[in-house]
Amino acid sequence: MEKREYNWLDRVDSPRDLKRLSLDELRLYCDELRHYIIEQCAVNPGHLASSLGAVELAAAIHYVFDTPDDRLVWDVGHQAYAHKIITGRREAFRTNRKLGGISGFPRIAESPYDAFGGGHSSVSISAAFGMAKAAELRGEKRQVIAVIGDGAMTGGLAFEGMNNAGASRKTNMLVVLNDNNMAIDQATGALKSYLLHISTSKRYNAFKNRLWRWFAHVPPLLTLCRRAGNAVKHGLLQKSNLFESFNFRYFGPVDGHDVRALVTVLRALKEIDGPKLLHVMTVKGKGYSPAEHNQCEWHAPGRFNPETGERIASADGRDRYQDVFGQTLVDLARLDRRVVGITPAMPSGCSMNLLLRAMPERCFDVGIAEGHAVTFSAGLAAAGIVPFCNIYSTFMQRAFDNVIHDVAIQRLPVVLCLDRGGLVGEDGATHHGAFDLAYFGCIPNLTVASPLDERELRNLLYTALQSGVPFVVRYPRGKGEGTAWRDEAFERLPIGRGRRLTEGDDMAVLTIGPVGNVAARAVKRAAAEGVSAAHYDLRFARPLDEELLDEVGRTFRRVITVEDGCLRGGVGEAVAAYFNARGYDAHVTCLGIGDAWVEHGTPEQLHALCGYDEESILRALTQSV
Repeated sequence: MEKREYNWLDRVDSPRDLKRLSLDELRLYCDELRHYIIEQCAVNPGHLASSLGAVELAAAIHYVFDTPDDRLVWDVGHQAYAHKIITGRREAFRTNRKLGGISGFPRIAESPYDAFGGGHSSVSISAAFGMAKAAELRGEKRQVIAVIGDGAMTGGLAFEGMNNAGASRKTNMLVVLNDNNMAIDQATGALKSYLLHISTSKRYNAFKNRLWRWFAHVPPLLTLCRRAGNAVKHGLLQKSNLFESFNFRYFGPVDGHDVRALVTVLRALKEIDGPKLLHVMTVKGKGYSPAEHNQCEWHAPGRFNPETGERIASADGRDRYQDVFGQTLVDLARLDRRVVGITPAMPSGCSMNLLLRAMPERCFDVGIAEGHAVTFSAGLAAAGIVPFCNIYSTFMQRAFDNVIHDVAIQRLPVVLCLDRGGLVGEDGATHHGAFDLAYFGCIPNLTVASPLDERELRNLLYTALQSGVPFVVRYPRGKGEGTAWRDEAFERLPIGRGRRLTEGDDMAVLTIGPVGNVAARAVKRAAAEGVSAAHYDLRFARPLDEELLDEVGRTFRRVITVEDGCLRGGVGEAVAAYFNARGYDAHVTCLGIGDAWVEHGTPEQLHALCGYDEESILRALTQSV
């Protein structure tokens, strides 16, 4: 895809500029906007396919509504690149997801056009209803629009918000359902089938198209819509409409790439009071053939050649931790018929797609519904199955209560696999797995472990299967150390036991998880500078290895802990508390994520900022002597 001069894109620095375009010019602008997103994401990776599918939608909303006075809430920020560019961040988009640059998601602090932050899904309807109700309470005439993807509609919070909003029939808000039949992977479940039924009803669509043509020329017919909409749709579809059962007036489906049609419909909907829903059909990856034909892989493709679609990847031979998990799960499922996999709409994101291909009957994609995923797993475990429930660390926060009440209290053998533990990088504060070691470390009955490398991850998963207790295995995003693990014989590891990796005399370094490899390199460099540090891999955050801690407490007066997680309530604090309770005279320096939100940047940059990269650990070692 050749670089080009932009005739229309450069004329628009705000929604006010956008409104000066004719509808024909708006279509040309959208073409250039899509090209610009592709061009920039090719060299500065981001979430490409979702944003390509929402170009016309973003443009039409800003064209019709008076943002930022009218409030626009994006459910999943993956869709919002066009929105950011339209609202004055075209040049800043070159810094998207970079350290010190703009966020890849909407952020209230970044722009008045970002009405609400978007990182986790299914929140937009609840947030938009709150804004709409606030406007109503203040007597303000303001439109509030929530844009939610069909994948996010599988989250229970979306329906909680819709249920509450629909009960307030006078509160003026619009929900735009961006239906592309995708979350990150292919959408699943009953809702997918329902939306497909609506969108393919020939009788309904023919009638709808005629109706909207009439509306465009005869605005008073909107009154007819208010009075007759429910009855008409019920008669045409021969069934009640799910959304109208929540007291939302349903409109659509509409072609989400026909910007002229979108503008016509949105202008009409501005005149209709109360809660309403517009069903928009889009194509994820629209306008870029590789992304359209392989939507999952192009959700966040990394760097690529925009001309050929060839993805540019580093080839260093190391496997990703998620692939170690995915293949090991297949191996365990072949070993034990009780093993099944559970994922909330992330089979490719966590590599559970390997099990899905090998044994589809034993792999369950439950949609974007983390709480359900955990409780569903608990039900399976109560009936004699051993579920491996894989949820990104940041999204596991949404299921915290389910873990406590449905798994831990009942001591059910659910294996909770936390992908993306620690600082994940460019997705920023909403996606960092900063808190899991702390929030799971305080729950009775849970075993919480983090592997040093790929082989240890494989063995911890095997250990979890054999344990018969609730078991958390936490590991980071990205590639491992290059340790051999494929086809290795399984080893059952002793629960609650760590190990000494390096002998030393001056101080002790205690680490947990893959950050221990960074610490090991710092320990080796410190030794070259005359500092002798003993290095221990804790392996388990809960239970802590008390025998190991007693050895350290008796032997060393200086102790450094390192964890890729928050320090408040983390492993380092637990170690210090143990030493204090036992009366050991050890000064503990804790390295990890401090008491502040960590922004976006590369993991290496963020580790340095937080003070636990190799150089920071080395500095702590040499300054502690």
